[in-house]
Amino acid sequence: MSTAAEPEDTHDAESIDALAADLDAAGYAVARIEALWERGAAATSTHPGAALRRGHRVPALQALARVEPDERPLATLVRCFVLGVPVASADLAEALPVLGIERADALGLVRLDGDRAVPRMDLRPYAFTDAAGPGEWWIASDPGELATGGALPEEYVLGVGGASLTLSGLLLQRPIATAFDLGTGCGIQAMHASRFSERVIASDISERALRFARLNARLNRIDGVEFRLGSLYEPLADERVDRVVSNPPFVITPRRDGVPAYDYRDGGMVGDAIVEAVVRGAADRLTPGGIAQLLGNWEYRREGDDLADGIERVAGWAAEAGLEYWVVERERQDPSEYAETWIRDGGTRPGTLEFEALHGAWLEDFADRGVESVGFGYVLLRRPVGGSAPVLARAERLHGPLGDVAGGLAAHLEACLAASDLVGALDDDALRATRLAVAGDVTEERHHWPGAEQPTVILLRQGGGFGRVVDAGTGLAALVGASDGELPLGVLVDAIADLLEVDRAELWDELAPATRELVAGGLLHPVGD
Repeated sequence: MSTAAEPEDTHDAESIDALAADLDAAGYAVARIEALWERGAAATSTHPGAALRRGHRVPALQALARVEPDERPLATLVRCFVLGVPVASADLAEALPVLGIERADALGLVRLDGDRAVPRMDLRPYAFTDAAGPGEWWIASDPGELATGGALPEEYVLGVGGASLTLSGLLLQRPIATAFDLGTGCGIQAMHASRFSERVIASDISERALRFARLNARLNRIDGVEFRLGSLYEPLADERVDRVVSNPPFVITPRRDGVPAYDYRDGGMVGDAIVEAVVRGAADRLTPGGIAQLLGNWEYRREGDDLADGIERVAGWAAEAGLEYWVVERERQDPSEYAETWIRDGGTRPGTLEFEALHGAWLEDFADRGVESVGFGYVLLRRPVGGSAPVLARAERLHGPLGDVAGGLAAHLEACLAASDLVGALDDDALRATRLAVAGDVTEERHHWPGAEQPTVILLRQGGGFGRVVDAGTGLAALVGASDGELPLGVLVDAIADLLEVDRAELWDELAPATRELVAGGLLHPVGD
């Protein structure tokens, strides 16, 4: 275990500021680069950006060869720091006139090799929008597989990947005092948290990662982030925080010789123990009402004749720690699919002896421990206020595509939490007196057998959020259709019971829990006076 400490700052602040000035002057921004790719697509019928996402950079290089003279500095920066290609030292000097290539070398951006500058960092613009408005940063990290052409080193520091984009889109955006980013990596989640937090503490077990995180914070002039070296919650010592955010190193890796243990994704524990540690440990680190949000993997294990349900295991960790929870499983893979995904992620390509050896190690580890599949998803935890009993206790599988969440899921989660808290505190009498309205993104879909008058299936579809699809049935569909915020829920249910000629009490017993679920999922929302 590492001790909590402030890592040494090895970067020259004046050089970082000079780099920022050069990047800004060159127009090193997402929109400008996308414009280059669009022109390239028009000229060659191949979109360079799409090819890059597939791991191929030739179309992008061809597009950069056709830029206008005034775009040469921008093209040089993209070629060097996005595509990972050595550039002429003179061209880089033109692109970085304030920093200069000698200081670029000293900063670790490049290695000067004769008349060439060889990139040592990936450095690219990153744009986003949240509740505070649009923003754009430059994010530095280690060069990826596209630049290195082979397997990644174990100390590799990841930049903005798919998981980090997912988590940043989930982060609640209500103002708080103190946030803690556990396993900050390049610092991206700490930077997002700083937009809604007076103070951010960011930690990692990797000094290399913390150096990148400090560089990124300075490069983007982000203050109020304190970086600490240490494992799990150790860097907090006895402090409590209002928010924990973590994209922990959750990848389940065999503890066997010859299997790389990448710092950015491997927590050094067996199976899903790192996720369990983050979940359980949050209870002692959150202030009352404080919330933790993290991504994770969890195992479905065969224990004798029984299969231990992965999502229920996560819920059990939270409940045993006295935390409220909302666990959402987005995907589930069998052992082979899971192994293939993460071996390839590390830069080892299929069809090689190295890939097959690692694949075998993964499958043997899963078989030895009785793991039949692995789930991936999101975990939201909350510490109850004042010793009150937990209200939020949801564990659900929401596989499949999301709804329209252009700005991320944060606003949807916030609304669902508020609505769930409201109806969760109501007894049946109070629920009957509540007025509800159907959300504007909900549509109804009916399926009939040919010639039949009555539908065989009635589905409610959510256009936003998690894109939930609810098999409603006649009674619930009628209730949702009548929910316009005018009449109390109890009045509507009684009227529907009379119309369907069924017992009022029995229909209420059926529809009350279903209504609570629809409110918690955002398909219905309470209407105030």
